[in-house]
Amino acid sequence: MTTESPRWFKSSYSGNGGACVEVAANFVASRGIVPVRDSKVPAGPALAVSVSAFAAFVGSVKDGTPGAV
Repeated sequence: MTTESPRWFKSSYSGNGGACVEVAANFVASRGIVPVRDSKVPAGPALAVSVSAFAAFVGSVKDGTPGAV
């Protein structure tokens, strides 16, 4: 059995301001989650967010209504 490691990435819209999060989308199909972590603390904790909750969050950010999630 192999253990899959998260493949972390930041959005291409992220600047070098330091206030970024990273996600590991490679767990969507196999586990149904989107791990999210602070890019400044890669050894720190990660949140496991459901795919539907993450999709709702991204959709609300795109719509300009992030408080709606």
